Amino acid sequence: MNDEQEIQTTIQAYFDSMYESSGDKARLAFHVDAKIVGYLEEELHTMSVTDFANFVESQRPSAKDKGEAIRFDILSIDIAGKTAIAKVRDDYLGMTFLDTLSLLKSNGKWAIYNKLFHVETSDL
Repeated sequence: MNDEQEIQTTIQAYFDSMYESSGDKARLAFHVDAKIVGYLEEELHTMSVTDFANFVESQRPSAKDKGEAIRFDILSIDIAGKTAIAKVRDDYLGMTFLDTLSLLKSNGKWAIYNKLFHVETSDL
């Protein structure tokens, strides 16, 4: 696989983690030192990978188990050496998110190093 395909695989693991409520897949997609940051209802939220993986695991039954429709779109990927930026859009927990993911290649593997999220729409 080339770098873009490897990045797409990493992003798919991130998407799958939320859809399946799989903390293991979240930990697989993110670098151990990653941060997840964004605003929910005007309040800034910052999470570690462990926090995010635990949150994802707590969403039971999963969206997959509930038979919810999937919306996970990779909008763009820009690669510069062993770093990359991806923009993705996903529906999760009644909200549509626009995520900016920074990725890096470490020890031959692409991982999400930072996730900035923006809520585009919310049913909450």
